Amino acid sequence: MTTTEVYNQVQKSGRNLRIILWIMAIHSFFVGIGLILQFDVVMKIMGFGICREKFFPAQGGVFHIVMALGYVLPAKNLEKYQCLAFFSILVKALATVFLLTYYIFFEQIWTVLASGIVDGIMCLAVFYFYKQYIGVLQKHNPDNRRITLES
Repeated sequence: MTTTEVYNQVQKSGRNLRIILWIMAIHSFFVGIGLILQFDVVMKIMGFGICREKFFPAQGGVFHIVMALGYVLPAKNLEKYQCLAFFSILVKALATVFLLTYYIFFEQIWTVLASGIVDGIMCLAVFYFYKQYIGVLQKHNPDNRRITLES
């Protein structure tokens, strides 16, 4: 197999991983904006009460926007930021555990349950596509060197 063919196969195997990372980045960004702005009518529809203290929700919003950047970096350059793709699995797994635990033991808010389920699905998708990508990398690159068209 030529270097170009190996490069193309590695790029193709990472395509689905990059797509799910972009979806996660967009989702996280808009959740962050929603947490910062907290329109009363939207919060009520989502099952929450009116929160008069704005600092902690805004802090959570900023965190979501920072995490969106953490998803964008590997989505744009998977080879360089592969560790952030793996990190996103941990982030989504912890988010899933937190959200479902909160729903079960503290408050049965439908958006908390839905968020836990969606984060769990995203976690499984990233895990699956990351594992697929790493498998192709290891198959064609047992020495773990960077694969480029110039190599």
